[in-house]
This record gives sequence, structure tokens and C-alpha cells, in this order.
Amino acid sequence: MKKLSANAPLLNQIDRYAGACACLFLTVFRRLRWQEKAEYRKPKKILLLKLAEQGSTVLAHEAIQEAIKLVGAKNVYFLLFEENRFILDLLDAIPSENILTIRTNSAVSMFLSCLHRLWQIRRFPIEACVDMEFFMRSTAAITYLTGARMRVGFHAYFGEGPYRGDLMTHRLVYNPHIHASDTFTSMIRALEFPPRGFPAFPVRATGQISSPPMMHFGSEEQQKVEQLVHLASGRNEGPIVLLNANASDLVPLRRWDEKNYVELAKRILSTFSEMRVAFTGAPQEAEKSERLVQAVQSLRCFSLAGKTTLRQLLIVYHLSEVLVTNDSGPAHFAALTPIDIVTLFGPETPLLFAARSPRNHSLWAGIACSPCINALNNRQSRCRNNVCMQMLSVDLVFETLCQIIRKRIALNN
Repeated sequence: MKKLSANAPLLNQIDRYAGACACLFLTVFRRLRWQEKAEYRKPKKILLLKLAEQGSTVLAHEAIQEAIKLVGAKNVYFLLFEENRFILDLLDAIPSENILTIRTNSAVSMFLSCLHRLWQIRRFPIEACVDMEFFMRSTAAITYLTGARMRVGFHAYFGEGPYRGDLMTHRLVYNPHIHASDTFTSMIRALEFPPRGFPAFPVRATGQISSPPMMHFGSEEQQKVEQLVHLASGRNEGPIVLLNANASDLVPLRRWDEKNYVELAKRILSTFSEMRVAFTGAPQEAEKSERLVQAVQSLRCFSLAGKTTLRQLLIVYHLSEVLVTNDSGPAHFAALTPIDIVTLFGPETPLLFAARSPRNHSLWAGIACSPCINALNNRQSRCRNNVCMQMLSVDLVFETLCQIIRKRIALNN
């Protein structure tokens, strides 16, 4: 059954109406009740709130480490959707019991699960909550309802973002010119300062690439995946290039045309006689991936879509040379492995959302209307014709890919 968290239009509608109403009600309640204490004390426990998108969780790794420096790993908690937990477990930065999940099987299930987590959080109690969902209204309400005396989040001072009430103590101005990873880290650093000085606070965004940790897997686990790949490829041997023809239900504008992936696969196989090409994807994309394999018409092309767990997919990245993907979670997962990544950007910009890896190669047309999806419009766009992705030609992607492959071959020799 499709999770509610994968239904972006419905989630946006819930957030727009129910979330905005909750923010308004809680803002009125906050102003009518007694004055909050103004004195500043360093927090002892921190809750990080980042419900959606596993790729963003990888980008938040540096922020998690910053929170650990502040209060220690056992005092850092993380609230997210249940299906996004895996990547946080893999990062292994905080105790597993500190990872709090919300079920998303249905709207009712999500609401009841959220209430249960809020009851649990208020019993800890949490002294600081950091809302990393930028301008989502419902998370602003959740942040307030945690009971945390220090609440960090973005505030629409002059209407520069969706209305989310006045529920934060540390009201930040969103800066669309720094990378998301730096933004998350600066939100944690905001806790080092008393709330009365905001939105100004003297923290510099470094702009330096801070790579996430490299994942390592046991030899037995790796052998099983090697066997799986061996069987899926028809027992062919040779280096692998991965193509993630992501259907991306969350942001359809980020799709690169399937015909482009087929043409790219054909060029790779005709230019590099020893190479294999594998299409990856979620279980629901398995049928589509098989159609792409058939269109390529080569024994050295095969599909892994739906045949691996997410953990096994990371091992596949370890075993492969290059991944070509649109701007989506796999680009960030791959940053946890030694693989080179070619990331195709269209309605969003690599300046803010590129994978934090020195092996990432972002391609972006940079046309006048791009990026049209951003934090200020809650990642929504009226555009129905992704010219920004169409302008990324197969020639451009193939040329980039060739440079990477030849460089890797030279290093291996």
C-alpha cells in the first residue's frame, strides 16, 4: 500500500489547511498564556525534526554531529517518518532508541502516531527542538507542542515564506544562498545564543564540502550482493554503471526522459566493451526498469529495480563505478560509498542540494526560470513542462560519464 508520505499533493493540502489552522490557533494560545521565561540556559536534550526525504537526512549528518558536540549523543533525539528511519540507523550517530518514528499508513494513523510521539517527548522532557522542515506548517505546530522551551525554525517576517504562525523562540531568516547542509548546521548553532538577538546571530556558513561518513559492510554481506548482481546480469562480468531512472512521485518535474536513459545506456555499452549497465529503482519501478532493459537490447544491460533492499543497494554502489541519477535520494545515499555520482538537476539547484561528496558531478542547465521549486514556495511549482531537465542532453551526460570512467580506469591501472 502506498504510504501517505509518498503522496506529496495530499500532504501539501493537509499542511496548507490543517497545518496553517493549527499554527494560527497555537499562536493565539501562546500570546494569551503567561509570558515565556526569557533567560537563556544551554539545553540538555535536543530533538531534531526532519520528517520527510531520506536524502535530506544524509545532508543533515553534519548538523547531527554538531548537536552531539553540544549535548552528547545519548541526549540527541530525531523525529521522522517511519519509512525514512533506515538511513538514520545506517549513519549510526545516535542511539537507536532515540530515533522516534511516525507511521504514515493513513491520515488517521499519522495523526494518532504523532500524538503518541508528542506524549512520549513531553515525558522526557526535551529542552530544545529544531524544525528542519524549513516552512512546513505542521512541523512548526509539532515543534511548539513538544513543550521545548527553545524552538529553532524559520519565520516569515515579511511574508517571504508560507505562514506558520509565531511559535519559535529562535526565529531564523531563511537564506536561499547557502547549501542545505550548512543551513541545517547553522540551525543547531543557533542554540548557542539567547533568543532575544534573532534573526541575527554570528555564525558563518563555511561552504566547505563536509563528506558524510563512508559506509562499510561485512565480507559475507558483500558476497551475497555480488551473487545477486551476478544472477541478475545473466552471469556477465565487468565494471558496472548504474542508471537510476527515478519516477520521483514526490517531485515529477525532476524526471529525465526515459528515452534519454535508454540512449545513454546504448552509448556506454558501445563505447566501453567491458562495461555493464544496470537500472536501479524501487519495487514499484521494477516493471518500468525491465522495459528500459528490453529497449537497450544488450545482454550486458540488466535491472536491479526491486531486487535489493536499501542496504543492499548501498553495497551495489560500493561494487559499481558510476551512478547517473536525477536529483533525488539515491544521489545522497551514494555519497556514503566510493562511487562517482552524476546528478541531474532541473527545477532545483545544486548550489543548495548537491550531494556532499567530492565524487559528485552536478549537471544543471541554469535557465532563467530554474530553480522554481524552493523552500519559500513549499517546493511547489505551476510548471508542467520541465525544460530545465530537457536541456540536459544525452551528449552532455555521456561526455561527463566518459571523463569519469576514463579517470577511474587510469587510477585503477
